[in-house]
Amino acid sequence: MSDGILNEAYERFARTGPEWGENTLTNHGPMAVEVLVRRGLADEVHGWVDQYVGKLSELPSVSDRLTDATWMDAFGDGRRIGDWSAYFEEQMREHAWREVLVTWWPRLLPGIVAGATHGVIRVSHAVRTLLSGDESAPAVTELAHGLAFWAARMRAVPQAVDPAGSLEMEQALDAIPRIPSQQGTVAIRFGQLAEMPTWPTSLRSLRAATDPQDVQAQLADLVAGAAARYLTHGHGSPVLLVHTATAPNAVLHTLPVLPQSLWAPSLSAVWAASAAITSAYAPPSGLPKDELPAARKGDLMPWAIEHGDEHVIKFADTALDAYRHSGDSDVLAAAQRVGDLIK
Repeated sequence: MSDGILNEAYERFARTGPEWGENTLTNHGPMAVEVLVRRGLADEVHGWVDQYVGKLSELPSVSDRLTDATWMDAFGDGRRIGDWSAYFEEQMREHAWREVLVTWWPRLLPGIVAGATHGVIRVSHAVRTLLSGDESAPAVTELAHGLAFWAARMRAVPQAVDPAGSLEMEQALDAIPRIPSQQGTVAIRFGQLAEMPTWPTSLRSLRAATDPQDVQAQLADLVAGAAARYLTHGHGSPVLLVHTATAPNAVLHTLPVLPQSLWAPSLSAVWAASAAITSAYAPPSGLPKDELPAARKGDLMPWAIEHGDEHVIKFADTALDAYRHSGDSDVLAAAQRVGDLIK
């Protein structure tokens, strides 16, 4: 029953583009409905989609068909989202979805900031549907469109380096430097990272993972640490700072499909992305916890769907994962803080 509801929603969103409006905001619809179904709120999907889908743009049409010989020229070209979508739909018809994902993951990983990390996040939500046993055509198409968005909006973290230090995740998060001027677009802010001698040093300071299981543990620590920090720092940029936690959670949930040789590079890439967003948007000092509301009583997901915002829904989902890992109630309070800051 829930698979049918999700696939119907996927079919509706398959006709929409990954961005909408003059400010090219991200279409969160397919990601949010996956959360609702997985968290047992399938009955809420139709109503949520009805109120959300009307503002979206149509999926751009094909302008210049991509082939295996020409796709590299279209990397990072947002004008070619329609071309990328058609290309990945074709790849999914010709190959198993797991094969396509494993082939393209290392190609896309250097551009993990694509769409403010929404590329990798959308891919992960599709993967979670597929891993649940729903390998229907709508679910496979959703993965194709997630990969297409990632490819069309490729953006790298400046001076990204692999962890090679001695700090645990909590310490490394505390040591992230801030850019000199937290003003302007993502491109302007990230451009400052390249001029900061302390930036690659801070990325390198995280200890390298010792084995695949340690990669999983470090990613879970990153999700929990970033989520907890939203409670005191999220006011710096209520929407952008959500992704310091949701992006690494996306990578964590995709690991089971990937060969273990890709796990450590995936951790390195998303650690750099999460740290870059923190550096560019999080204030240097957080608000005192005693001045912030404590976590409300009651189930988090019904509260999130009542709020209705897509970021609130997705962060609540991530916070529940983080709480299961860390037991830190700050992550639950942080999820509610998202709802207070995003109206």
